[in-house]
Amino acid sequence: MYNFSKTLLAVLIATSVFACSTTYTTDTQPQPIINKSDAEPPVANKALIEPSPSTIASKHATPGDNTLTLEQIMADPDWIGRQPLSSYWGDDSQSVFYTRKAQGSPITQLWQLHSGTLSQGKSADEAKKVELAQLHNVSDGNRVTNLQGTYSAWVFEGNIFIKSLSGSGQHHVRQLTQDGDGPRQIQFLTDGRLAYQRGNNLISLDPSNGFSQKLATWEFSEAPVANEKPADYIAEQQIALIDYVAKKRSERQAKFAQQAALAKQNSTLAPEAFYFSDGDELVSASVSPNGKWALLATTVTQKTRSDDDLMPAYIGDDGRIERKEVRQRVADAKPVNHQLWLLDLTTHKKHALSYQSLPGYNEDVLAEVKRENAEAAGKSYQTNRLPRDIVLMSDWSWTQGAIQWHESGEQVAIMVEAWDNKDRWLATVDLKKHSLVNQERLHDDAWINYRFNSFGWLHNSEQLYYLSEKSGYAHLYVKPLNANATALTLGRFEVNDLTLTKSDEYLYYKANQKHPGIYEIYRVNIDSGKIEALTDLNGMTDYALSPDESKLLLTHSTLTMPPELYVQNATPGAPVTRLTHTISEAFLAMGFAAPDIVPVKSSHTTQPIFSRVYQPAGNASNESAGNERRRAVIFNHGAGYLQNSHLGWSGYFREFMFHNMLAQQGYVVMDMDYRASAGYGRDWRTAIYRHMGKPEIDDLRDGINWLVENANVDRERIGTYGGSYGGFMTFMALFTQPDLFQSGAALRPVTDWAHYNHGYTSNILNMPGVDPIAYERSSPLYFAEGLEKPLLINAPMVDSNVFFQDTVRLVQRLIELEKQNFETAIYPVESHGFVQPSSWLDEYRRIYKLFETTL
Repeated sequence: MYNFSKTLLAVLIATSVFACSTTYTTDTQPQPIINKSDAEPPVANKALIEPSPSTIASKHATPGDNTLTLEQIMADPDWIGRQPLSSYWGDDSQSVFYTRKAQGSPITQLWQLHSGTLSQGKSADEAKKVELAQLHNVSDGNRVTNLQGTYSAWVFEGNIFIKSLSGSGQHHVRQLTQDGDGPRQIQFLTDGRLAYQRGNNLISLDPSNGFSQKLATWEFSEAPVANEKPADYIAEQQIALIDYVAKKRSERQAKFAQQAALAKQNSTLAPEAFYFSDGDELVSASVSPNGKWALLATTVTQKTRSDDDLMPAYIGDDGRIERKEVRQRVADAKPVNHQLWLLDLTTHKKHALSYQSLPGYNEDVLAEVKRENAEAAGKSYQTNRLPRDIVLMSDWSWTQGAIQWHESGEQVAIMVEAWDNKDRWLATVDLKKHSLVNQERLHDDAWINYRFNSFGWLHNSEQLYYLSEKSGYAHLYVKPLNANATALTLGRFEVNDLTLTKSDEYLYYKANQKHPGIYEIYRVNIDSGKIEALTDLNGMTDYALSPDESKLLLTHSTLTMPPELYVQNATPGAPVTRLTHTISEAFLAMGFAAPDIVPVKSSHTTQPIFSRVYQPAGNASNESAGNERRRAVIFNHGAGYLQNSHLGWSGYFREFMFHNMLAQQGYVVMDMDYRASAGYGRDWRTAIYRHMGKPEIDDLRDGINWLVENANVDRERIGTYGGSYGGFMTFMALFTQPDLFQSGAALRPVTDWAHYNHGYTSNILNMPGVDPIAYERSSPLYFAEGLEKPLLINAPMVDSNVFFQDTVRLVQRLIELEKQNFETAIYPVESHGFVQPSSWLDEYRRIYKLFETTL
C-alpha cells in the first residue's frame, strides 16, 4: 500500500514550487524512495518562485481569520487572477507567448515575454500585450517547419503566412493567401512547397513564386462520360434509327476523348478528379511529404442526429422558446465504417485498402455479452464472425491525426480502431502491394482507452514510436517495421505528451512516475534506454520543448496555487525560473489550506484509493475518546475517467474553495479518485465495465470507513454531492446503498445512460441493443425506489451534454413512487458547465443548506 507522509503536505502549502519528502511502496512492486535532499530543485531567482511569507497559507484555516463565504467563492473567477493559457515558444527559443483572459471580459488577449538568460539566473522581462495589428506575425503556436529548419508556416484567421528562419537580423514574415478560406493540415513537402487541404482538394503552394497547384481532387459521384448508356429499349432504338442523334453522340465522344488526351499529355492542366461512390463523404485526407501519394478515408453519409433531437431554451432575446439542435443518444447511434484509399498521384490510380490483413478484423468479440443477454431474454446466440466496422482512431487529447507519414514520404502509418471499442491497430501501408501491414494489435476486453494513442516515426530511420496500454499502464514503445517492439518505459505509472528531438536522440514525455498524483517531465534516450527526470516540482507540470531543444516551457501548479509559467534548461537538475505572476493578492491573502492526499485502503483491490481530505484545525485524528465526532461530506468528481486527487491545481477550483469553507466550519471533506478515475492504469479505468455505479460506490464505503477511523467523523453525519458523473454517483449511492449517506446533492446528473452520447457510453456499456443488461443495472432510473434520505437535484435546462430530460424523467419516476424527500432546482440559462456567478451561488447555497439541515 502507499504511505503518503504529511511531511510533503506541509511543504506543499509553503511554496508554489516545493520539495517532496515521502516514501511510498506497493504490495506488488517496490517503489523508489524520494528524499527531500534529492528532490529539492535548484532554483534560479528563488524570490520569483516562492510567495512572500505574508501570502503563505497555514496548514489549517482558522475560523474568523480570512473566513470564506459562498459569495466570494462563487464570484466571477477573475478575482483569482486570470492565469496564462495556451502557451507556446516563439521560433527564436527566447520569446514565450500565452493567452490571458481580459479583466471582466470574455475576450482573451495574446501576451509576449522574454524567457531571460537562464545561465545567469536573470528574471523574465515584463510581459507585453500583442497588438491586434501584429497578431498575424506571432500567432504561430501551431506552426510547421520544413526539414531544413529554414522556414516555418502557419494559418492565421484562415490565411497562410510564412517566415524565413535563416540568416541574421529581423526574420521576414510574408502573407501567402488572403482569402480566409481556412486551409487544413498545412505541411511542408520535401521540395520546399507547402501543401494543404481545402474542401475536396489537396493543394500545393510554392512560397518562392506563389505558384499554386492541385495535387489531387475528388468527387463523390459517378465519373463523367461523354454519353450516357441508353436507359431502355426506346432509347436504343432512337440511337440506332436517327442519324442526327448518333452523330451528336459521336461528336460528344470525340470532344471528350480530346479533352482526356489533353489532360494526359499537357502538364499545365489540373489533375483529373478521383471519383468515389455517390452517398459517401470524406473523413480525412493526407498527402505524402514527397507529393506522390495521398491517403483518404471515406464513409457512407448518414445522419448523426434525428429531426427530433431538440432542446428548448426558454430565456432568449426575443422572449420566445428557441429550439436548439442537440446530439444523438447512444441508443440511436448506428455503426460507422471508414474505407481507406491509397491514391497514386503519379499514375492517377486509386486502391482500396482492405482490413482483412488486420488480426481479429472479423472476431465476434462481444459473443459472450450477446449470449448472456440472449439467455436473459430466453433466447440463444451463436458466434457470428462478420467483418467488424473499423474507423480511424480518435484520441480525445490528440493534436496529431490518425495518419502519419515518414518525412521521406515512402512510409505511412495509420491507427484505426474497431467501432465496438475492443481493438486498436497500428498498421503501415505497403505502397507497392496496396495493402495494410499490421504492426501492433491492442485488444481490450473492456474498451480501448481514448487517451494514450500518440504515435509517429523516428526522423532518421523507418521505426515507429507509440504509446500502448498493453502492460496495464500507458507506456512508450519503439518498433522497427515488421519486428518486435521495445519498451522504453515500464512500471506502474502512465506516460503521455510525447516530443521527439530532431536527432532521434530523445523522446520527452510527462509521467506520474514518482507518485500517482505528481506529474513531472522526463526524457528517454532512444538508443540506450536511459531515463532522466528533468523536473522535480512535485505538483502538476506540463511542458513544451523549445524549437532549439535547449529549454522547457513549464506550466506548473500545486494544490493551493493555480498554474503559472516557468522555464528551465532541458537538462536534469537545471534551475527553474518563474515567468508569470498572475495570481491575485486577494487570492493569496485568503490562506487556503491544502488537503491531505491519503491512500484509503480498498476492500476490493490491492491498490489504495487516493483521496483529498480537508480537515478542520486540530482534527487530524481521534485525539481523545471524548472529542465530539465531526460531520463530513464526500465530493464525487465528474467525468468518471478523470483524476482529481493529484497534487496540482484542480479544475474544480470552486469546489476546492467550498471544501476549505466547510473545513473552516468543522466539516471533514473527502474527494476520492474512485475506481474508473484516470491516472491509475488500465484495470482501475475499466473496473466499471458493464456495471457503472457499483465499484465506485463500494469505494465510497471504504472512504467512509477511513473517515470514521482516522478523521474523527460520525458515520451517521456524512453527506455526498457531485456533478455530471458525480451526480450520477450521488443517485447510485442514495438509491442502491442508502445506509451510506444521510443526504446527497446531484448536479447536472445522468439518470439513464441510454440517453447519453455514443462516444463515451458505448465504451463502458457497449450498445443498448447489444447489452441492455449493462444499461439497466447502471442507470439510476431503475433504482429510484431505493431513495430513503433527503436528495437535492440541481439541473441546468439548456444542458447539451446531459439533457434536462434526464432530470425530468427521474422526477416523474420519484413522483410516481410517492417519494417525499427530494427537491429539484432548475437553472434556465445554464448549460452543463455553469457560467453565471448568480447560478453558481444559488446552487451552492442549496447544497450548503442541505448539509447544514441534514448532518
